[in-house]
Parts: sequence; C-alpha cells; structure tokens
Amino acid sequence: MKNALLFITPVLIWGSTWYVIKFQVGNVDAMLSVSYRFGIAGVLMLIVCSLWKMKMDFTRKEHQFILLQGLLIFGFNYWLVYTSELYLTSGLVGLIFSLLVFLNILNGRIFLKTPFENKVIIGGFLGLVGTGMVFWEDLSHFSFTDGKIIGLCFAVGGTYLASLGNITSARNQKAGIPVIQSNAFGMVYGAIAMFVIAVILGKEIRFEVSQSYVLSLLYLAIFGSIIAFGAFMTLIGNIGASKAAYVSLVAPVIALTISTFLEDYTWTTISLSGAVMILVGNMVALRSSKKKEKAFPRVQELEVPVEVLEEKLPDKLTD
Repeated sequence: MKNALLFITPVLIWGSTWYVIKFQVGNVDAMLSVSYRFGIAGVLMLIVCSLWKMKMDFTRKEHQFILLQGLLIFGFNYWLVYTSELYLTSGLVGLIFSLLVFLNILNGRIFLKTPFENKVIIGGFLGLVGTGMVFWEDLSHFSFTDGKIIGLCFAVGGTYLASLGNITSARNQKAGIPVIQSNAFGMVYGAIAMFVIAVILGKEIRFEVSQSYVLSLLYLAIFGSIIAFGAFMTLIGNIGASKAAYVSLVAPVIALTISTFLEDYTWTTISLSGAVMILVGNMVALRSSKKKEKAFPRVQELEVPVEVLEEKLPDKLTD
C-alpha cells in the first residue's frame, strides 16, 4: 500500500502539472515563470535540508556539476516545455515528454557506457513513429510558420535536455553527491540562470498577481517540484529505478485525459494509435533496462548484508 501510494502520488501530480502550466505562460514570460517556480521550490528545499542538518558543504567541482544539472533539468528544459504549451495542448506535451524514458537509456549508453539490448532501439523507433502519428495532421501540412510544428520542436528539445540532466544527475549520484541537496541547489541555480538570461534578453520583468497564476505557481512549486519528486525518489529506493520509471508512462495518459475534457482535444484514429504506439515503445525500452537491472542487482537492493558477502568471498575478489 505504501509503494502504491508513492506511485500514485507523482502520477496524479505530474499528470496534472501539464495542464496547470497553461496558467503560467502568456502574460508572464516562460523564463520568468520557470524562475519563480524553481526559486520557490529550491529555497524551500534548502530550508528543509538545513533544518534536518543534511550535508550542505560541497566542493567547487561538485557545485559545478550541480549547476550543470540545474541548468538542464530546472532551467532550459522547463523553459522549452513551458514555451511549447503556447502552441500545443498540455496532453500532447506530456505525451512527447514520455519519450524521456527511451532518451535516458540512449544517453546513458552514449555518456555513461550503460549497455542496452536491441529491444531498446525497437522501443525508440515505435516511440518516434507514434509521435509522428499523433502529429500527422500537422506534419502532412508541414510549414515552418506552423505554430504546432514550432511547439513540437520545443517539446522534443525540452525532453532531450531533461534527459541530459538526468544523465548528469546519475553522474552526480555516482560521485557521492546526495540527491535531495543536489536538486535543492540545482533548482536555485536553474532559477537564477533563467532570471539572469531573461534580463539579458530584455524580457519584461513582471509577476502576475491573479489568483490563477499565483495558485498554479504554488501548486507547481510545492506539489509538482517537491512532493511529487520526493515520492518518486522514495519509490525508486523501495522498488528500483526501472519499475518506478513506469510513472513516466502513466502520467501522460492522465495529462491527455485532462486535456480531452478541459482543452477540447479531439482524438482521431491515427492520433490514438500513435499514442498507444508511444506508450508501447516506452514499455519495450523499459522492459529491456528492467531485465538488465535484474541481472545485475545493486548492492543496496540485496537482502544479504555486504559484510556477510565479504566474509564469504575470497580475499582477492573482495580486494
């Protein structure tokens, strides 16, 4: 029941955030909305880390990699995603973002030399074809001035940057940088970077005091950036990363359902088939990584204490 709750929490929250983001773009520039969101979330998380007396001192090199993580995940990634929702329905953006699962496996192979099976390639191919089917009406009338094509480019670009950010996060965790603190600092770094760039580009610095903007901002900062992430990371620790990654498959379904009722998104046979193909493609890719993880379980997932294993292993092997 505990793991079920940890699974449902990020699914429902992240599935709804795609629609809530709609209230963050338009009157206020997307860069500033991203800055406000992660500025609030990052400061709150740093306060919690301080109260819980977590490790807060990191070397200059560690801060540099935390900065990179923040720029990719909590900066440029969300700026592109926010901007894409000026052209696309929230459900479609959420669906495109589900390709993150495949991109993580692919970039893990490129940057971290993580092995993958051929099924990962098949899953990625299904996902890309499915995305083309969802946007078939727009792609069949391709135009560089078509807003939906622009939105598609922003959404795909944001998803790829998010994947690079996840790879950076994996590198940081491997280097011993704690997840919670790195994300707290990363959110603050991302918020500062977006604000500075907005100033340099001459964006109008404004904050909308309307009820819809303020409430949506707080929802995204507290629920979307702190609670959902905390539940998701706890779930990873309980059941493993591969199983927990199915959150990324279910959340877009919630997003598209919300989009259908609140944004008048109309399904066609081709778009529905494409959506199914994207989800199937991601499931194929996930199943591959899941098998790999079962074949090589992590030390922290073993039920036998490490000390007992060391006593039973030959000295040369333990050395």
